[in-house]
Amino acid sequence: MTAPRVGVLALQGDVREHARVLADLGADVVAVRRPDELAAVDGLVIPGGESSVIDKLARAFGMRHPIREAIADGMPVYGTCAGLILLADRIADGAPGQQTFGGLAVTVRRNAFGSQVDSFEVDLDVEALGGPPVHAAFIRAPLVEEVGPGAEALATLDDGRVVAVRQGALLGTSFHPEVTGERRFHALLLDLVRERVSRTRARDAAG
Repeated sequence: MTAPRVGVLALQGDVREHARVLADLGADVVAVRRPDELAAVDGLVIPGGESSVIDKLARAFGMRHPIREAIADGMPVYGTCAGLILLADRIADGAPGQQTFGGLAVTVRRNAFGSQVDSFEVDLDVEALGGPPVHAAFIRAPLVEEVGPGAEALATLDDGRVVAVRQGALLGTSFHPEVTGERRFHALLLDLVRERVSRTRARDAAG
């Protein structure tokens, strides 16, 4: 089977780390900065970084509407940290004028765990992934404060606070698997991409 072609939104943030994980898993990785590059991929990662900066750059590069349309069309997308914020339908404490791509029926709070010096690591049980616990790194991380209809929590801290969610082909984590050697979220994204490509090919062949 052809390698899944997956983009990493390369406007700002830890793009290289995600690209490395995806390539190691066998994906054909594309740095996405323009609408034509987005149109050429079957899945997308929105990396960690500064969510308000990525939002502004996405609008400046004409990417906001194409990404929203791709999400609405069913493209698998995985957002980590700032990427989770940008996939959320609502931000509890957004910067003035900040917008999101939306798609996840959740409310998130930016920097919910404090500043850079408050970063921490913890092991999380993620039943949907199976296997051993996920070693998660939280770096100026957001928190999912409300999970709406259609979305499901994939992981919580010991106190019940939600730090990973899924809704259909959309995944979001508060933490950074790409910096701790954890590959299963990216592998899940690639599975979703393969499933969508297979469905599209079958539909085209039948039509």
